[in-house]
Amino acid sequence: MTVPKVLGINYDARSSFMRGPAAAPDEVRRVLHAGSANYSTELGAQVDPELWDDLGNLELGDAEPLDARDKIVAAVSDAIADSSPLLSIGGDHFVTYPVVAAMSERYDNITIVHVDAHPDLYDELDGDRYSHACPFARIMEANHASRLIQFGIRTITPHQREQADRFGVEVHEVRTWDGVVPALEGPVYISIDVDGLDPAFAPGVSHHEPGGLTMRQVLDIIHSVAEQGVHVVGADVVEINPGRDIHDMTAMVGAKLVRELLGLMQ
Repeated sequence: MTVPKVLGINYDARSSFMRGPAAAPDEVRRVLHAGSANYSTELGAQVDPELWDDLGNLELGDAEPLDARDKIVAAVSDAIADSSPLLSIGGDHFVTYPVVAAMSERYDNITIVHVDAHPDLYDELDGDRYSHACPFARIMEANHASRLIQFGIRTITPHQREQADRFGVEVHEVRTWDGVVPALEGPVYISIDVDGLDPAFAPGVSHHEPGGLTMRQVLDIIHSVAEQGVHVVGADVVEINPGRDIHDMTAMVGAKLVRELLGLMQ
């Protein structure tokens, strides 16, 4: 029987505005195990530490993007070789590209459920095709996923609208979303950029974008995936910047998301 695995990815060299998310994995773990909350999920699962395998951190420093990509692909491929589901804690959103690339080598027709303030569909940003603003362009153009569904979006530019049309992305902007998660088929990968939440709930991010999702709405998305009973093969929680956090509020958001996602992958 396989159990979920957790991998910290300490990499934020593709951040366009502010460094800091490389420090998130250890901060989220610290709060997760601090004792102020237990290991029960809202849907009744138990995710005590002995029920999942913590693989530690992948330290990448300031590695160039292709080197970082190859190292992440190798680490994830090793982690999922026994078909274990994998939750990664980032790191900036660049890391989702190589994680999903590795997942696609094992699973066909991946559906990505993506929470974010930004579509992250730029073909390039400031000359960088591997910016944390570009991972889903890289994923979709390489056919690493067959479907991309986005929630929380509130900063979509004309270029990214064109990209969304090009790749058939299902974009649910906050201002028009009806709260419904479309019907899903597995395998499913969940990517949560914490700046998808309103900054009131998660101040510890590099890009504060007011008008976002509540924590309850994000949990409802996760729980809707659970209720549909699809096979969740992986997930990530990215873009937490501990240097901007207040009283561990955002680290606790990350820890809560880790608990709920691990429960989903049992």
